[in-house]
Amino acid sequence: MKKTILFFLAALLTISGVAFGQSNKKSVEVLYFKANLACCKAKACNALEGDIKAIIEKNFPKGNVIFKVVKLADDSNKVLVEKYKAQSQTVVLICKKKKKEVSIDVTDMVSNYNKSRDKDKFEKEFLARINENL
Repeated sequence: MKKTILFFLAALLTISGVAFGQSNKKSVEVLYFKANLACCKAKACNALEGDIKAIIEKNFPKGNVIFKVVKLADDSNKVLVEKYKAQSQTVVLICKKKKKEVSIDVTDMVSNYNKSRDKDKFEKEFLARINENL
């Protein structure tokens, strides 16, 4: 009987621990909205996409921050495009903690970087914004 109770308690604690760990999991998705653009603009858009992706891959190798490209012209993305009123080079952080989801539009930050090309400043600001929500 004691063994059965101990086994049951151990199983319950294991299940609770797994469920508890999952419910406290924090993550951030970075959505990069992208349009089908002419050659010159596409190069700039692709370069910006590459910079953002590289920052995320370098600083979050464990996968708790995920980079996703969302193509504006793709019909399957219509709901996301409308929800975030997205245009080309719109960048939104989707922060998930437990069952809550908060979205933060960082397009202005990305736009300023696109103009200044100060990668160090952008990386610090961008990482700070992500880390605030992890």
